[in-house]
Amino acid sequence: MPEQNKRLINGQDISPNEYGEFYSRYINKSKETYLFKQLDYGSRQISDLLQLINDKQALYCYAEGKWSIKEVVGHMTDTERIMAFRALSFARGDSHPLPGFDQDSYVEAANFNEISLEDLIKDYKSVRSSTISLFSSFSDKMLKARGMASGSEFSVRALGFVIIGHEIHHMEILKEKYLPGIAA
Repeated sequence: MPEQNKRLINGQDISPNEYGEFYSRYINKSKETYLFKQLDYGSRQISDLLQLINDKQALYCYAEGKWSIKEVVGHMTDTERIMAFRALSFARGDSHPLPGFDQDSYVEAANFNEISLEDLIKDYKSVRSSTISLFSSFSDKMLKARGMASGSEFSVRALGFVIIGHEIHHMEILKEKYLPGIAA
């Protein structure tokens, strides 16, 4: 593990001017965490939870028009890829504004329901490993670098906490709305 990974980057150090207002819901869920500890813990937590679900159960939607569990996992993975790309771009000094993305269009185009849950979990873990490696490589200066995405300014470190908070958000939904329906 790179030496940089041993630094404790606290979510409480992130200020509101480091991310767009829309993302405050994710930052608020990750404020009480440390970046690398939560990236590792969250990955294990979601993997453990999904190991309890079979492929057929992973097609469950808790309401009409809602994503399946497979689609939620795929969405989480896609979102992490996008946030990590933004972090890489800003850390490298790219001054081009980056566009937003339509999460529903991404999910629809991906056909996640046609992919085995096992493969979706493997992909998720692979992306998380890459995210940890990427953020481990950033210097303190890079973590504070900023750029524009989705019409808002972000710091690199705030994007790490967006990833964490987004994961926590979807874990809560999986536990509250999906798992009770599967058990019924």
